[in-house]
Amino acid sequence: MEEHTAARLKTGGTKQHFVDALLTLQKQYDLSDDTVIGLLWDMITAGMDTTAISVEWAMAELIKNPRVQQKAQEELDRVIGCERVLTEPDFSNLPYLQSVAKEALRLHPPTPLMLPHKANANVKVGGYDIPKGSNVHVNVWAVARDPAVWKDPLEFRPERFLEEDVDMKGHDYRLLPFGAGRRVCPGAQLGINLVTSMLGHLLHHFSWAPANGLTPEEIDMSENPGLVTYMKTPVQALPTPRLTPIMYKRIAVDM
Repeated sequence: MEEHTAARLKTGGTKQHFVDALLTLQKQYDLSDDTVIGLLWDMITAGMDTTAISVEWAMAELIKNPRVQQKAQEELDRVIGCERVLTEPDFSNLPYLQSVAKEALRLHPPTPLMLPHKANANVKVGGYDIPKGSNVHVNVWAVARDPAVWKDPLEFRPERFLEEDVDMKGHDYRLLPFGAGRRVCPGAQLGINLVTSMLGHLLHHFSWAPANGLTPEEIDMSENPGLVTYMKTPVQALPTPRLTPIMYKRIAVDM
């Protein structure tokens, strides 16, 4: 925080950086240093495991469903081509890739029971009395697999998000991988962009098949229970390059 403050005073401007944005808005929103530090720790600690877990589940589903993998790759080839790499501005032209990320987060929310909430008043929810001070866990895993609100809920079918625009940042309660309300994940958009970017690069550069002689149907999709949901058996896959050889040379950092 001190480094960013010093740099901002030196240049006289604000960089497009999360830390700088928080520090610039500190007085406007009466944010204490502790609040800023807490938000930064949330971004760092909550964003590492969850992003990696989401991408691993998504890749497992894509290997298990070659049709979906091929369809995503056809879109990437059409939009990106074979002579450059995917960048963030391309996302808006890749609706199927975005739908793949959404479908992975629907079936495999990294925090299936979200983080615990505490009722700050006596409330009634769905006919149940929730006393003040109760710890509340929301089973977003079960909501996202509810056949009452999702057609064929256990099927990995990204097309459902092309047929219907479903928000996943807290406005549509059928899909809540990032929570909702005042305690919605502050890094939701960052998480969505990271998962989409990682999947896009992996799919654009390689075709993926199961390792160890397994068939797609034999991939173990069971879960390891916990606050975050890891795959019980980490997915192992064989990548096959699918672009021209020059695309696999080192790429400049500012790609």
